[in-house]
Amino acid sequence: MPSAKKTWAEKMKAKPPHHVILEKDFAGIPKGSKLHISSPLEIAAELKAIPAGSTMSIQAFRHRLAEKNKCDATCPVSTSIFLRVVAEYSWEEFNRSNSTQNISPFWRVLESSSPMAKKLNFDAAWIDLQRELEKQNA
Repeated sequence: MPSAKKTWAEKMKAKPPHHVILEKDFAGIPKGSKLHISSPLEIAAELKAIPAGSTMSIQAFRHRLAEKNKCDATCPVSTSIFLRVVAEYSWEEFNRSNSTQNISPFWRVLESSSPMAKKLNFDAAWIDLQRELEKQNA
């Protein structure tokens, strides 16, 4: 019998961040590069470090994580997966509290027009609304 599907809260508790040396080219990152593999908790914390009203691309966010962790790059695949986990978990927390105060501001990196936003369990227009509200209050 298959096990129960993990909740977003359970997925937030994934393995801690770590580094690997690439044995072959991967996703445009050359062999021999030191690759940072993040975690949902690290992604959530780093999102909170982006000033309110500011945004950055996922690529710039990955570069920031790589520099912070003294690596050549951050894994684009796991970063996207973990960013979605953070977004979905944050959405659940928002619905529980009806406040954005204590959730990770994933809208500072995730764009409503991105392919990932189309997979979310909520309307991507909410991302644009949060960006606009932060600009007004910044």
